[in-house]
Amino acid sequence: MSELSFRVVIPARYESTRFPGKALALLHGRPLIQHVYERAISSGACEVFVATDDRRIERCARDFGAEVERTRGDHPSGSDRVAEVAATQGWPDADIVVNVQGDVPLVPPGSIDQVAELLAEHGCAAIATLRTPIARLEEYFDPNVVKLVCDSAGRALYFSRAPIPSAAHAQQDEGELPQAWRHIGLYGYRVGDLRRLTSANPCYLEQAERLEQLRALWLGMEIRVGIAREAHGPDVDTPEDLEAAARYVAG
Repeated sequence: MSELSFRVVIPARYESTRFPGKALALLHGRPLIQHVYERAISSGACEVFVATDDRRIERCARDFGAEVERTRGDHPSGSDRVAEVAATQGWPDADIVVNVQGDVPLVPPGSIDQVAELLAEHGCAAIATLRTPIARLEEYFDPNVVKLVCDSAGRALYFSRAPIPSAAHAQQDEGELPQAWRHIGLYGYRVGDLRRLTSANPCYLEQAERLEQLRALWLGMEIRVGIAREAHGPDVDTPEDLEAAARYVAG
């Protein structure tokens, strides 16, 4: 897949319910957003953009050499921010863009490539993403850990914050972990499908679960899911997560 051409957009906002300003929080002496950017430019992407509506993040990103696109401040999701960049840049519908969230400082560059390659390999898919096995009951029951189920071909059937597949009715010992998968929040889109997704209204399932990818399934869009080939470190949603990421980096 060395000839594959794709771009990366890193949506980053300052406001966050659980951790305001986390994009600028320091991890081993560098802002979180810089860690994400450095991993993105180490991937096979031909271009990498930081997309933000915040002047502090823009200034920080430009200082470490990133290409920055200023976006509107009323976007409800990172996908909407990525779609604005695609429209501003005039990218064709068939082009592939990978959404790398600004709070994943330990994302392996190879996983970014894997998502783009997966989408390119499956012409019927609108979106590509990744999953990894859940190994602990704490993760299985944690509503902050998004779970998913797929069909035999690796197409997503459903995403949930609830423990799925449910073990409540299974013939297994109490406390035994069923085969379950954690969703890794990397998304590869074809630009035309991204435009279709972000122009549609939120659906009931999306609002109930607070998961935007359910809108894509509601619209009948195919989401192809690969098994991550590399281990992913902690994402950063809270100050406690930042401490966990620092411990992970320190080994």
